[in-house]
Amino acid sequence: MEKLSDNKPDTKRLMLGNVAIARGALEAGVQVVAGYPGTPSSEIIGNLSPVARELGIHVEWSTNEIVATEVAGAAAYAGLRSMATMKNAGLNVASDFLTHFNLSGTGKNGGGMVVVVVDDPGSWSSGDELDSRWMAKLAIVPLLAPVSLQEAKDMMKWAYELSEEHKVYCLFWSYTRLSHRTGVVSLGEMPDPETGNTPHEITELISNEEPFQQERLNISYERLELLRKIFEKSEYNNYSGPKNPDLLIISCGNGSMCAMEALGRMKLEDRVGHLKIGTVWPLPTDLITKHLSSTDKVVVLEESTPFMEIHIKELMADSSDLAGKIRVMGRDTGHVPRIGELTPDIVCESLADILGISFLPREESYSKKVAEKSEKMLIRRGGAQCPGCPHRASYWALKLAIRKSKKKTTFVCNDIGCYAWDFTPSGQQLTKIVNCMGSSAGVASGFGQLQPFGFDQIAISTVGDSTFFHSSIPAIINSVYNQSDAMYMVLDNRATAMTGFQPNPSTGETAPGDSAPVVSIEDICRAAGCSVEVCDPFDLDTTTEVLTRMIKDRGKVRVAVLRRTCELIRMRQERKKPYKMWIDHEICKGEDCYFCIGHFKCPSFNIDRETGKVILGEDCPSCGVCVDICPHKAIFREEVQS
Repeated sequence: MEKLSDNKPDTKRLMLGNVAIARGALEAGVQVVAGYPGTPSSEIIGNLSPVARELGIHVEWSTNEIVATEVAGAAAYAGLRSMATMKNAGLNVASDFLTHFNLSGTGKNGGGMVVVVVDDPGSWSSGDELDSRWMAKLAIVPLLAPVSLQEAKDMMKWAYELSEEHKVYCLFWSYTRLSHRTGVVSLGEMPDPETGNTPHEITELISNEEPFQQERLNISYERLELLRKIFEKSEYNNYSGPKNPDLLIISCGNGSMCAMEALGRMKLEDRVGHLKIGTVWPLPTDLITKHLSSTDKVVVLEESTPFMEIHIKELMADSSDLAGKIRVMGRDTGHVPRIGELTPDIVCESLADILGISFLPREESYSKKVAEKSEKMLIRRGGAQCPGCPHRASYWALKLAIRKSKKKTTFVCNDIGCYAWDFTPSGQQLTKIVNCMGSSAGVASGFGQLQPFGFDQIAISTVGDSTFFHSSIPAIINSVYNQSDAMYMVLDNRATAMTGFQPNPSTGETAPGDSAPVVSIEDICRAAGCSVEVCDPFDLDTTTEVLTRMIKDRGKVRVAVLRRTCELIRMRQERKKPYKMWIDHEICKGEDCYFCIGHFKCPSFNIDRETGKVILGEDCPSCGVCVDICPHKAIFREEVQS
C-alpha cells in the first residue's frame, strides 16, 4: 500500500477527503500538527501520524482543542508552518486563543498556520449543527471552503501562502460529506525537508493587549480588505450557466456539489446559473455583485446557517443598483430547509418549487419497497454501544447500585462519548442531562451545591478517560474547592474510542506510536483531594458494591474509576476470544423474555426467526458479562485454554 508521504507527482490516488487535506498540508511543507480527535475530522492526524518520523515533522494528539491551537501557534510564532485540526464543537473550545491570536498575529517572521475545522451538518456524529464560518467573521480572519477532493488538497498550499504573507492564521472549512467522501486526487510534489522553514528566536513583543489592541484591530480590518481583493480573482470561485439566468444559484461547500448534481438531473443548465464560492470570508463582493445584476431571482445553497445569504442581502441593501430589485432565497426564507444536511433530492425539490416546475426525484414505489423490506428484516435497536463495550457493564452496575442504595432519584449527567448512548431511547435511561464534552462534571458540581435549597437528588457525572483530560479536571477541582456533594464515574476504556481509538494521556502512547508516560487519572483525583476507588466493570458484583457505597457516602467528592480496555482493542491485540459462549435454547424463554435484547441491549444478540429464541451473532467478543445478567441463566461461558 502506498504511503501518504510518497513523492509521486502527477499520479492519481483514491483518497478520503481528510486524507486529501493531510496530503495538501504535506505538499505545503507543514512542520507541526496538533489536534484533538473528533468525528468527522479525526482521519487528518490519523493519517499524518504514521509518516511523522519519516518526514521529521511533529504530530500530536493534544489534550484538547485550545491546547492544539496554542501548540500550532507556538510553531507559527517561531516561523514554522503549522496546522491545528478539530471538529465544529472543538472550535468553541479553541475560540479563546483564536480570538486573541487573530489580533496579535504571528509576528514579522511568523510562519503560516492553518486551522482545519470540519463541520457536521445533519449532526451525524455531533450534538448540534454549529456553523464554523461565523468564527471567521468574529475573529476577522480568512476562511477557505473547498468543494472537491482535489480542491481540498490544492487549496491547502494557498492557505499557507495567504497565512504567511498576511501573518494571520487561515480557517480551512470542511464538512462531513467532503471529509468522509472518497475520490480520485492528482498528487503534487512533496517539498524537500531540507528547504522547509527554519525557526527563529522570539525577540519582539507579540501581543494584542493594551496599548496595541486598537492598532491590531485596525490592522485586522485593513488585512481583510486586502484579502477580499485577492479573493475577487481566485480560481476557486467560478460561474457556469447562461449570461442572464432565470435563477442564479450561489453556493459553497456541499451546497455546490448538490447544485451541480441537481442541475444535471433536472436539465436546467441552460436556464439556471451557478456561482460557486470557495473563498467564503471575506466574500468576494465585486464578483457576487456582478452576477447578481444578471438576474432577479437568487437562491443560496449552503450549510448549516444562512451565512452567505445574510451577507448577500446586506450587500444588496448597501447598493442602490440592487436594493429591492432582486429576490434572494435560501435557508433564511424557508425556500431551502432551515435545518439538516443538504442532499441533491432536497435541492431538486427546492428548485422545482422556486421555478414552478414538477420534478419527482424517484418513484414512490421505490421508497415504499425500501420501507417494507426494512420493517421485515431489521431489529429496531436505536443507538447502542458496541458488543462487549465495558461502558454497558458500567451502567448496568450503576443501575443495580441505585436499586440497592434505595436512592431512586439518583440520575446521571452525561456528555458526548461512547458512554453517551445511555441517553438514547434504547439506552438504560439513567441519563437525564446531556451537553458538551466535560460539561457533566461541572453540572454535577453545581447540583452538589443545591441541598441547602431542598434539592436532594444525587447527580452522578460520567466522563470518559479522554474527556477527563480534555475538560473535566477543572470541574472536579472546583467540586473539591467549593465542597460540593459530587460523585464522578470516570469510564476508562484505554482509548479515545468514539472517534477511532486514538491514544490519550492515559494510554502510554503518542500519536506517531512512541511510548509516553501514563498519566494516572486516580492520582490526579487523589492529589485534588477526592476519595477514589478503581474497579473493573466486568466484575459486576464488586463494581456494584463500590458504586452503592459511594451513592450513600454523601457530603464529599468521590470518584469511581471504572477501568476496562475496550473489547474492540483487546480483540485486535489478543486475536482471540476469552470464552466460548453459548445459549441453552431449552432454558431461553425467547419472546417471553428478550431481556438481553430489550434491557441489556448488546447488539450481538439476534433472534432466530424460526424458533423465536435468542442467538449470538458472529460479532460477539465473548466478554461474558451477559452470563451474569440473564434472569433465567440460559447463557453459558467456558474459559478458552491458551
